[in-house]
Parts: sequence; structure tokens; C-alpha cells
Amino acid sequence: MAMRQFKAESKKLLDLMINSIYTNREIFLRELISNASDACDKLYFKSLTDTSIGVKKEDLSIHISPDKDTRTLTVSDNGIGMTKEELEKNLGTIARSGSMDFKAENKNENIDIIGQFGVGFYSAFMVASKVTVISRAQGSDEAWKWESKGVEGYTLTEAEKDAPGTEIIMVLKEDTDGENYSQYLEEYTLVDLIKKYSDYIRYPITMYRQKSRQKPKPEDAGEDYKPEYETYTELETINSMVPIWKRNKKDVEEKDYNEFYKSRFNDYSDPLRVITSRTEGTATYTALLFIPGRTPYDYYTKEYEKGLALYASGVLIMDKCADLLPDYFSFVKGVVDSEDLSLNISRETLQKDNQLKLMHNSLEKKIKNELHAMLVNDREKYETFWKSFGRQIKFGIYGDYGMHKDLLADLLMFWSAKEQKYVTLDEYIEKMPEDQKCIYFAAGDENDRLAKLPNAQLVLSKGYDLLLCPEDVDEFCLQMMHDYKEKEFKNINSGDLGLETEEEKEAAKAAAEENKDLFEDIKTALKGKIKEVKANPTLKDHPMSLSSEGGLSMEMEKVLRKMPNAEGMESTKVLELNPHHPVFAALKAAKEAGDSDKVTKYAELLYDQALLIEGLPLEDPVAYAQKVCELMK
Repeated sequence: MAMRQFKAESKKLLDLMINSIYTNREIFLRELISNASDACDKLYFKSLTDTSIGVKKEDLSIHISPDKDTRTLTVSDNGIGMTKEELEKNLGTIARSGSMDFKAENKNENIDIIGQFGVGFYSAFMVASKVTVISRAQGSDEAWKWESKGVEGYTLTEAEKDAPGTEIIMVLKEDTDGENYSQYLEEYTLVDLIKKYSDYIRYPITMYRQKSRQKPKPEDAGEDYKPEYETYTELETINSMVPIWKRNKKDVEEKDYNEFYKSRFNDYSDPLRVITSRTEGTATYTALLFIPGRTPYDYYTKEYEKGLALYASGVLIMDKCADLLPDYFSFVKGVVDSEDLSLNISRETLQKDNQLKLMHNSLEKKIKNELHAMLVNDREKYETFWKSFGRQIKFGIYGDYGMHKDLLADLLMFWSAKEQKYVTLDEYIEKMPEDQKCIYFAAGDENDRLAKLPNAQLVLSKGYDLLLCPEDVDEFCLQMMHDYKEKEFKNINSGDLGLETEEEKEAAKAAAEENKDLFEDIKTALKGKIKEVKANPTLKDHPMSLSSEGGLSMEMEKVLRKMPNAEGMESTKVLELNPHHPVFAALKAAKEAGDSDKVTKYAELLYDQALLIEGLPLEDPVAYAQKVCELMK
């Protein structure tokens, strides 16, 4: 029996395959089951045009048989089988694809074969020291045995086989310190792998399972009889065959979707929304997606992995395919099953092809539309979603230089200071008085504090609403948008709000002129901490406030200061004083009395108080406390 050599390029590829290409050894079973499913597909398709075959779809199956005594694992099918020539061609030259040839020859939309037999088959050598293939082709009386221990070559001899089909018998490698090959002979491991990777293969995957049952109670048993048990084996179908996403939506109840979600994605609560999608054409796929009902504990950490489970014709290719989801929808869980994916050397690795991009774009639109439908039709559920994942939507608007703001803007919600509830930007604009030109917002760290800011009171007193933005991403998001439906966003603490009456403008101008020297002294006393001092008669009951000029606001400064290398990240501050407040009168009196020390002390106190109101840190809290104590003497 002469040893046949693999071709040189095949030897190299096989060595690479066994040692490198597959990062996860357990998928060898998925590959062999997929090949067996392909063989059943081929025979079933052939039977549709060749009535002499007499095979029905329900006759076809795949059988798994572990044997601990001989240390073998056998995967067998009653599909189309292989002739001697096909064994030589498919298994002697790696990367020959009998399945793909078959698909090319039979261009029929009903054929759905993902197999690339000559490649996936060799994954068996990751776990086996010897692989034997016994195959008999449909319509032939001859059977052939292909046998190999790996890269050194293979033998091909005549064999006996009662019926058409293929058997792959693997002698598993001996266990090492780093690898436990014996686990692939354990019933529970094999069942887990079948359910994980091959649950939706459309033919039954059967295996004899050991079970226990109570023996019948003997008629003459006494009162002290203890039940006796016996073990027996029973042939069981392990896979479910029809995935829930392929079933007609009318035939699936909400509780079925919820149970699938909870078991598949390890969540104890029901999803907020179930999204089903079937598309044909440029991107043909079936998707079943879920919006979770709560934030996963690790969602806002580096450990969280986004992605949808990707199946090709019912076979799990990737547990989390990140390329199918944009980052701003990374909270979505689900599965996508496509029949026309381009696979490269292993099913484990997908080519970055146009098909994935098309699916990504299609899913993105679908998720956006479903979220907006939830906002319009089920406000309570949407607000639950927003509390969990609204932050991610805002990051989506800010990220990629605002590329996605038009897609995501109408999903945004903020807390309304006027209405004391969440409002969308559309709802805010709809209720704007005719004379209101901007969308006003206050950014900080707490809604209650934001609503009490001097300029917040001013905006509300004009009858305008104010969006309260307590998250660190809020202002970055709104700055990136700049405007919404031609209404500009205006931070109440960034520059001129344009809310003064003509009378107030004249009063500010007069106060600035009259107190020019005082303002200059205050600016000098604060040693470069502020750009200028202004009179602001709109402050009503407040003695002062702090505003900023330029692109970097005080809230942005707070956020950026928490980051590494934040030196120099400082907003340009303006101290605004209320010329009608008693505190201003005290300042003027100190200036007129020539008490420059008191002017300096008052200026420092007012500045520190303004920082506290804005939620910014004091440079020297001890010095501030001492100044307050001195005033109380």
C-alpha cells in the first residue's frame, strides 16, 4: 500500500492549517458537520431531478459516535458520498472545493451550500493523530478508504460500506499539559458544541445518549423496597434544525423571542424590543435583533465586545461580528444569517468584502427606524432605553467628526427645566415662542444645580425652555451638531445670550463706563484668571456669574481636565457683575475709599463663589474659607 504524497503547496497549507489558521480547536466538529450537511444537500438536490435515487429529505441525517475505548470520534452521514477520484481530488489537494464546483454547475436559488470540503475537513488534524475517511458514492457499489496521519501523506485503498455516504473516523491525540483532547469524547461536550455551532443545520444530528430510568417495582417487593435505577442508551436528535429567526413571525410568540434572547445572550430580563428583518437582493440575510432592557454591567468598559452572532446558512461563523454594527448601536444583540457570504480559508475568518458593508448599512437603517418607532409609539419604553443607552447615541453624534449627526439627531432626548420631563429636540422646537431664536442648554453635573444657575433663571424668566445636560458628553455632542433644524444651540454660560432688553443694554454700557477703573482693579487682582469684567444687569438676584468665551466652555474644561496631558486645557473666563446688587455697592464703596486690599479680597471671594456656582474646583479652598471667616468677625 503506497503512501501518496500531498502536493508541495498542500503540505505547507496543511501544516499552517493545523497549527495556525484556526484559533479555536473546538470548531473542527462544526466543520465536519457542515461538510456532512453539504453532502446531504447534494444528494437531496440530485434526487429532485433523478427519481431513481428515491431519497426524501427526512431520510437524510448526520450521526456522531464517540468511543472512549478506541479513543475515536466518528462523524458519519448518508449523503452523496465520494468516488475514488473525488476522494483523491477533494482530500489530496487542499482547497479544492467540491461543494463550490457543485454550486457553480447547478445555479439554482434553492441550493444553499457553504462547504469548502478540502479546507474545513483538515481542521480534524487539530485534534486527531490519524483520520480515516470511508466513503461510497451514490449510484456506486464501490467504497474507498482514505487515511492520513497528517503532512507526510495519505493512502487510498478499497473498502466495504453497506450504503452510500461518508464516515470520518478520528483517532484523537493524547492529552498534554496544555490540551485536553479527551473532552471531545465526552457526551456533554459534544452536545454543547453541536448546540453552539450547528444547532440550525437543517438535517438531524443524532447521537446515542446515556440515560437513567427507574426499574418497575417487583410485585413481591416489601414496604422497605428502595427504587432501583438502570442506565440505557437512546438515539437522540441534538440540534433544533429550524432557527427561530427563520420561522414566520406570525408563528412565534413574544415569550419565545424573549426566552431565546435570555438564554442566548445570558440576560435575566426581557428585551425592550425585538427587531426582525429579512432582505433579499444586494444584501441577502435574515436578522433577529434585540434592544436590551438594561445596561450590561460591563457596557461602558473596555472589556465589552460589540457584535452580532453571524451564521452562514445556519452554521455559526462568528460569535460576535463587530463589522455588522456601528459603535453607536453597539448595545444591540442578535443574530444575522446570510446565505451568500464570501468565506476565505476558514469559516472562522471573513473576508472584508462588500457583502458585509451592505449588511452593516442595511442593519444600521433598520435599527435607527425601529428606535424612532419606539420613541413615537412607546414613549415609556424609549425613555427606559434612553436612560440605559442614550449616552452611546450622543457619543455617536460626537464621534467621527459628526458624520452621523443627521442619522441620530432625532433620537436625542434631554431633560426640560420648564416641563420637568424628557423632551426631544423636535418637541423643544415645536414649543418655542416665536421670538426665541436659539435652543438653550446648560451643561454641568446635576440637573437641580443647573436649573439654579443665574443665566438659567434668566432664560426661564423669558418664557423659554432650557435643556439640562448633566453628562460629560452632552456639550461635546451639541457643539458638534452646532444647530438643529436651523436653530443654533446656545450654552447659557458661553458669551452673550442676546436676551437683554434695550434698557438693560444701555444700563450695562453705562455701568461699564462708570466703573471702568474698578473693573480694571478686579481684573488685576485676579491675576490673569479672567479675560475681562463685565456689567450684567440681567442677573436679577444674583451678585455675579461666570461665563466663557471661545470654543472651550467651562464644562468642557472640567471634562478635559480629568484626562491625561490636560495641561493648558482652560476656558477663557469672563466675570459678570450685577450693578444693581448690594455686593456691587460694597465693591464701589471700597474703591471710592481707596481700600485696594478690600477690593482685592472681595474680587477673589466673588470669583471663588462664581467657580463654586459653576461646579469648578477652587484653587485654594483653605484661603477661601479664611476670607469668609474674616468677613464674619
